[in-house]
Amino acid sequence: MPRLVDFKIAPVLTAASEGRGILDFREALLEAAPPDFVDNPTILGDLVGPGELAVLVVPIDKEAPRGRLILPQVQAIRDLMDSDAMALVVKERELKTALARLDRPPRLVVTDSQAFLKVAADTPPAVPMTSFSILFARFKGDLVAQVEGTLAVDRLKSGDRILIAEHCSHHPIGEDIGRVKIPRWLTQYVGGKLEFEHVQGHDFPDDPSGYALVIHCGACTANRRAMLSRILRCKRAGVPISNYGLIIAYSLGIFERALQPFPAALEAVCEVRAAAPIRAAAPPAPAAALAELVSDGPVDDL
Repeated sequence: MPRLVDFKIAPVLTAASEGRGILDFREALLEAAPPDFVDNPTILGDLVGPGELAVLVVPIDKEAPRGRLILPQVQAIRDLMDSDAMALVVKERELKTALARLDRPPRLVVTDSQAFLKVAADTPPAVPMTSFSILFARFKGDLVAQVEGTLAVDRLKSGDRILIAEHCSHHPIGEDIGRVKIPRWLTQYVGGKLEFEHVQGHDFPDDPSGYALVIHCGACTANRRAMLSRILRCKRAGVPISNYGLIIAYSLGIFERALQPFPAALEAVCEVRAAAPIRAAAPPAPAAALAELVSDGPVDDL
């Protein structure tokens, strides 16, 4: 041990038989690992395959940035090109017509979370569907861990503290998804007052143990090492962590549908519910809340 200190190598004390220090060991590995080992090589190319087609649903409304796509949409298109796959970009009202004109179904449909309900209705059940935000939960973090964290919504009760974290420091709109829409729906769902706190940029707490749930953005401006570090902090504190897209899919009652491209995530849902069943499935949010969610601007760039 002294020699390690002399070489400025920080030791990590673990006891596997007791489960002690395991998360500290994982975080040390994460910090020491080279970028090529940590970073996921693809956003969705592995889900589509060379020569295959993905349909990307990109709503264009008053909340969309003028003259450009948002970062996750651009990165998804580039990832498909790098994977020798093809991308068809449509608005939500064009999806049904676009699918009808194809000679064969696409391998994947990806939507902005604001259009989840319409896209789910217009996409054939046999065609996998998800959102940009959920893709980034896998690309930038740990999808299974965040899926498990989403199921903790059913354990929320009046008075619980919820942390909503965004990696970038964007300027929120009037009906911001993180500051207005998600807090309003969770309050209605729980049926009691919840305490919401918000952090941006590098202000994520070192110890999130005082929160009942952490809801994170898609982390499109973060690197995967930073996002995994935040997930590990939550695990160490015993606090579930979710993602904007996952929370929205859960609230709309299409959680499993949105996880169809990810068998490991679906398996995790089944295991958690079998071990500690809360409800057979999340009930739909009140109609007014659903209307607010589906009319919101793009959330995947937050």
